[in-house]
Amino acid sequence: MAFHRALLLSVVLAASSAQAQQATIAFGDLEQDTTLPVQVTADQLAVNNADGSAVFSGNVAVTQGEMTLAAAEVSVTYGADQSEIDQLVASGGVTITNLADKASAAEAVYTIDTGVIVLTGNVQLAQGGSTMQGQKLTINLKDGTGIMEGRVTTTFVPGGN
Repeated sequence: MAFHRALLLSVVLAASSAQAQQATIAFGDLEQDTTLPVQVTADQLAVNNADGSAVFSGNVAVTQGEMTLAAAEVSVTYGADQSEIDQLVASGGVTITNLADKASAAEAVYTIDTGVIVLTGNVQLAQGGSTMQGQKLTINLKDGTGIMEGRVTTTFVPGGN
């Protein structure tokens, strides 16, 4: 936890003094095991056998280990052989939580094999009492890091993280 405080403080100082366009952050207190099963719950599932697509809609919740992604709709993109899920594309009030950290955005793309989630559109990140806003947040679940881009604004609450 002290590491996260020091990291957040350094991000805040860099953003404050340089009016940064990009900031590196930590996301969650541990790395995410991206080989864990992915569980999806939703009000509805529409499957199109002709093109092999699947769309979950209505109160969608995707859980993998400690990470949860919630959205109005999540489309599934399959790999070349159609046997494995390649990406989950979420839209409509996307929220991702990992332990005490929470990120929200208009859209998110989770590439399962690489463990990378890219959130776009009015991205907000809350870590304890501190917040950060930008236009794009790339989270690497394998190492618990992230990069916020696009006119980054940070509010640091001393003792909050």
